[in-house]
Amino acid sequence: MAELKDRLRADLTAAMKARDTTTVATLRMALSAVSNEEVSGSAARELSDEEVRAVLAREAKKRREAVEAFTAAGREERAAQERAEGEVLAGYLPAQLEDDELSRLVAEAVEEVTVALGERPGQRQMGQVMKAATARTSGRAAGARVAAAVRAVLAG
Repeated sequence: MAELKDRLRADLTAAMKARDTTTVATLRMALSAVSNEEVSGSAARELSDEEVRAVLAREAKKRREAVEAFTAAGREERAAQERAEGEVLAGYLPAQLEDDELSRLVAEAVEEVTVALGERPGQRQMGQVMKAATARTSGRAAGARVAAAVRAVLAG
């Protein structure tokens, strides 16, 4: 069984005892998303910690997008609630990479692809560089940030 899922359940119990409604609602939603992911597909299965982390990252992204939408619509109260839920989920995700660390990992990925191709990759080989860079970042940076960093390195 996934340790992260166990931690979510234990934290849910603690939040219920502490009567922390925001944390309770967020953790229930997260566990529900994990359960839905487990039963999706042809056969039910247990998710690994990495898969649970991916589900939580997807839910956190939904919260960030909702904050932007509610802020744009002038609904600050709902935006604050979504922001608080995002902060709860962020506690279960790995720390995001700093820009300089991301640039270093992308440069390493470019070097790896350069060795494989025998020449420096261009925009046409962005997919190969993205594959190598995404493997190195392993969920610690959003795909859009990685893509922007790869484009910057390939263009410059």
